[in-house]
Amino acid sequence: MTPTGRADTEMDADNPVVQLCAQGMRAETEGRADEARALYLRAWEAAGNDYDACVAAHYLARHQPTPQETLRWNQECLTRADRVGDDRVRGFYASLHGNMGRALLDLGRPDAARTHFESAARHLDAVPPGPYREWLRLCVARGLRATAAPPPPDDPVQALLTRFCARADLEALSLVLPARMGSLGTPEDEERVTTALRMLHAERRLPAPEQRALADAIRTRSA
Repeated sequence: MTPTGRADTEMDADNPVVQLCAQGMRAETEGRADEARALYLRAWEAAGNDYDACVAAHYLARHQPTPQETLRWNQECLTRADRVGDDRVRGFYASLHGNMGRALLDLGRPDAARTHFESAARHLDAVPPGPYREWLRLCVARGLRATAAPPPPDDPVQALLTRFCARADLEALSLVLPARMGSLGTPEDEERVTTALRMLHAERRLPAPEQRALADAIRTRSA
């Protein structure tokens, strides 16, 4: 679930298992997938404790031939993290549960997937602030949307975003879209969406029909 395949952001670079996984990532980015998988397997075989096994399993899960095997290795990773149970893995859980959710979703098990996406959301605060956490939030939010009830067909915010996209209004999109796409469905997150809409409305620069639609969306969300 991470762009670099990492379960965290601060692993020990002197750890031999981490070094093998780093070599695997280099091979992967250079298009040498078979070599990458072999390096991750070596990391798994070299793991001498649950922490090392957790790291290696995380990478191995990325290179499995079937969704079932992907789920198995993601579960192995999560099980090993639970066995470690200390601050070394505290920042892992948002990604680990997100990976479980995505694997379950690929297997057509949305209810079980949602349970893991919800767990991932609860663990996001343990991830150090920065671009990685923001990217991970977007991934978790995507999983929550994919496992939620379909939005109403007349969703006013979605209708506005569709209009902004059609006009390539990047400024409007850059204000509203991050709040919308990163929302985990909490009252605080939904208020961020409404605040973004209010800020855009205050500019009074949209075409008249969109300005009216924006006001209606704010009223609906504030009711």
